[in-house]
Amino acid sequence: MGDKVVIVTAASRGIGAGCAKELAAQGYNVSLLARSASVLDLAASLQGIGVQGSLSSAADLETLVKSTLDQWGRIDGVVMSFGDPPRPDLLEISDQMWLDHFEMLFLSVVRLARLVTEPMRRQGGGAMVTISACDSHEPSLGTPFSGTLRTAMEGFTKLYAKRYRCDRIRINSIAPFFVANDMAELEGWNVPDDLMWGRPATYQELAKAVAFLLSDDAKFISGTTLKLDEAYSAAI
Repeated sequence: MGDKVVIVTAASRGIGAGCAKELAAQGYNVSLLARSASVLDLAASLQGIGVQGSLSSAADLETLVKSTLDQWGRIDGVVMSFGDPPRPDLLEISDQMWLDHFEMLFLSVVRLARLVTEPMRRQGGGAMVTISACDSHEPSLGTPFSGTLRTAMEGFTKLYAKRYRCDRIRINSIAPFFVANDMAELEGWNVPDDLMWGRPATYQELAKAVAFLLSDDAKFISGTTLKLDEAYSAAI
């Protein structure tokens, strides 16, 4: 493997696993977190390390970062992926559900940024990517957590980028539309019939965009959201 090290969360399947596989193929050493024990097998197959734990646990995030630094002594990139939130009716969302998803979609980003900032600053820089959604700036009743908590997450991303740009630490969000390797994965979803390529972006295709944002080719890009959504959203 190469010298660069990347952390990927929610990495046992879906977007997180796709990013882990692509980044490992590009030469990164990977450190993976997920609640499922299958993350340990994926990490082993990629010659990386895995931590079975939750994004919502500050202790698990500390273990993830410590394990990464103990193994490789540096952290060059972080990909903050998340499990897909449920879609309840707006006022049926309980206080506890709001708090649980605030902790997962927002506070985990803040906590992980706190943990990796000093190691990145000492080594001369680093890059982070948070996985958002294309409706984060266009609240939809069908996806209430994206229209509220992911919006807040992107606001934090902008503030962090401003604060640490002189330390050469970059952070961006990527906001996809539908992502799947097979249309069967999207059964029951309201997928439009006019997708640009007649199918959604695959996990690998999304991961290649994430890899670009982590790379030196994107070294002047920070504090922004890249829409990977076929111009589905209306926001400029």
